[in-house]
Parts: sequence; structure tokens; C-alpha cells
Amino acid sequence: MTSPKLLVVACRKSVTKSFSTSSASLGRHYKLLIVGSGSGGCATASKFSKKLGAGQVGIIEPKDDHYYQPWFTLVGGGIKNVEDSGKKMSKVIPKKADWLKTTAEAFDPKNCTVTTATGEEVKYDFLVMACGLQLNYNLIKGLPEGFDKDPMICSNYDYQYVQKTWPAIQKFKGGNAIFTLPNTPVKCAGAPQKIMYLAEEAWQKSGVRDKATVMYNTSLSVLFGVKKYAAGLHKVVDSRDIKINYQRNLIEVNTDKREAIFQKLDSPSGETETFKYDFMHITPPMSTPDPVRKSCLVDEAGYVDVDQGTLQHKKYPNIFAIGDCFNAPTSKTAAAAASQSGYLEKNLTAVMNGKPAYVMYDGYTSCPLITGREKCIMAEFNYDSLPLETFPIDQGKERRSMYHVKKDIIPMIYWNMMLKGYWNGPAAYRKLMHFGTDGPEKEKDSY
Repeated sequence: MTSPKLLVVACRKSVTKSFSTSSASLGRHYKLLIVGSGSGGCATASKFSKKLGAGQVGIIEPKDDHYYQPWFTLVGGGIKNVEDSGKKMSKVIPKKADWLKTTAEAFDPKNCTVTTATGEEVKYDFLVMACGLQLNYNLIKGLPEGFDKDPMICSNYDYQYVQKTWPAIQKFKGGNAIFTLPNTPVKCAGAPQKIMYLAEEAWQKSGVRDKATVMYNTSLSVLFGVKKYAAGLHKVVDSRDIKINYQRNLIEVNTDKREAIFQKLDSPSGETETFKYDFMHITPPMSTPDPVRKSCLVDEAGYVDVDQGTLQHKKYPNIFAIGDCFNAPTSKTAAAAASQSGYLEKNLTAVMNGKPAYVMYDGYTSCPLITGREKCIMAEFNYDSLPLETFPIDQGKERRSMYHVKKDIIPMIYWNMMLKGYWNGPAAYRKLMHFGTDGPEKEKDSY
């Protein structure tokens, strides 16, 4: 593997013009270029624009708005307003960083360039991939056009479609209510269950629950990947008579007949199963953005190929990744990106100074599993599916306190600390509350 120092020297020698902002033909050159300005990208830009100064950090990001996506669960559940879920991108990108309002279309890591949709070849010394995931509704036959045809299908993963969720929950008068989880990695894999619990609770209160069959059709063979939290969730679904259909992957929606067709993943012959629906919340298949997925930066599955400890690319040592786009086996959440940002900062700083990456991300992620208004199971765990609980209580139980942490405290931390580069996750607080340890869980607790 080429050393980081030699690779950076080679990149610098290939640049004829640096930091030009007036001509795409000349191109620009940044000490650090970041692709994507979601939670991980903004946090990284904030940290390094402070370290490197104005004009040294560039961010490629085409969108005008930045959304706190965990808020969408509360919007879909009728608890929060969608207008409060976002801010203008210009307000969250740090002032010392340059915003390149375009998309990254091609990557040439040997020459340290990223080609944008405008045709500009942007040079970098170091690159951070923070491009997140794209929503592939189009991989389900009948979508996305089905959302316009049927008011009773919705999805909390999209700004427009989440606005259909609460009205559909209110209109539902009985029949089959289906909630899906696809056969791909997704942002916050617990989110489809969260809206299911909120909807089921609403139907109890509106008096239609006894006329409804609530189903969770998941492509997985388990309810949740960490045994401790799965046990708590099984108690919830059993007590509320929710039916789980395992290894069912949605492949088609027929809005005219109100039918949902699922691939039976446990069938070697590729059988399908058709369900009638009267309400359906759809979680779409997801992937890295097409230009990334087709690049040389990814593994066979299409995710940026990094060392799961250092977050450094396995082939190109001046490239790192953060957030949902890379291939380490942890749940894809904003909480994971927050934790990763601290490890990335230390490792990227070391590599910038000609030293090896030295700190190892443990895979920490968090999934606040809302099970109703005022109730939440606060799941926190690592690569090995070991619970890493911040608070000195059993977080595997439904708790009102954890609901308010999710609803009120975490959003404030996100906007005021994480995006500004001041929050690296709760590890320090966890050790403080557990007297210097990572909590009482000692043995591997996975399926």
C-alpha cells in the first residue's frame, strides 16, 4: 500500500492551479474534500475547517436543505411537524468550508480528483466519503408512482411521503395494515417498527384496532439483531397482537387491487406471497448513490471499502468514510455517525501528519425504539451486538425517560453540538455513569 505521505505528495504535484473558485476548467484543490453534507459530513467539515482554516475544506453537496431524519418518525406518528425537521444547508455547513453545490459523478483516487456534475475536476489531498444512502423506491414495481395513486401507502423515509403517513393512519378504518423492511441495509433499521407501534397505538385510541390485522413483513429472520432488545420488542408485539412475517421482501405494489407482493426469501424456488392491504408503510431498498456504487472505492456489495476500526479506505490511505455509505457491520444511524466522527478526526489528523491511523471505532450505534407516545426502548450496542448502554438503568425496557431523551434531548444535541463538531457520542458519559467501564454487559449477546 502506498504511504499516505507519498500519495499526498503525488496528488499535490499533479495540481496546476489551487483554490480557484472562478473557473471550472481550472479546478479547485482542497486539503480535505468531503462528499456529502449529512450528519457525518457536516460534523467532519466543522471539525476540520476549524483545524485547517478557511478555504482548505470543500464540501460537495447538491441539496438546499438538511433534514434531521430521525424526526420523520415523529412526523409520521403525528407528534411533530415536518417543517421543523430541517434547516437550510447554508445554515449548517461551516462558514470556513467551501460549499460546492453540485453532485460528485466520478472518482479518480489515483490522481486524487473528484469530477462533479458541472464537469469540474476537484483535487484533494484527503477525501472523506459521507454521501449517505439513496432511496430506491423504483426497485419495487409500482413505485414511486403508487404513492400518488393511493393515499393509504406511505413512507417515513422521504420528506414528501412522510407527510402522507399521519393522514393515512387517521383514515384507516380497519383491515390489513402492513409495515415492511427490505432486503438491503437501510438507515435506522428500527424505524419501520417505530411507526408501526405509533400507528397501532393510535388505532387503539381511535377504536379501530379490533378491526385491524397489524403485520410486520421483514426480510430478516429476527425481529431485532441484538437479543436483549429483541426480547423487549417481542413482549411488545405479543402484548399488542402484532403478526410478524419473517423473510418477506416487498417486490411489487398493485394500487388498483391494493395488493402487495412479497418475495419469500426462505423459499429456494423463489416463491412469492400476495397480501391485501388497507394501509401500508413502505421502507424502500437502499444503496450508496449510483456514482459511488459504480466507482472503484466500493466493495462487491457497493459500499465504500474501509477498515472497520480506523474507517480508512483499504486501498487508498488518504480516503476515509463516515456514516451510512461504508461497509462496516453496524446499524446506520446518526448516533453511529456521531461516534465515528471522533475516531475519524483522530485518525485523519494522524494520517495528515504522516502517521498511521491508531484509534479503533468499536461499532457503537444507538436506535431509540419508540414503542408508543411516552415509551421507548433505548438500544445502544457495538459491532459484536453487545449492549453499550449510557445510563445506569436497564434500557431493554420501555421507559418514558428514554422517550424524552429521543424526542427532546437528542435533537438539541444534533443541531447544537454534533453538526458543529462538538459531539462524538456518549462514550465519555457512559464511562462516567458506569465508573470507568462500558457497562455491566460482559458476554456477546447476538443472534
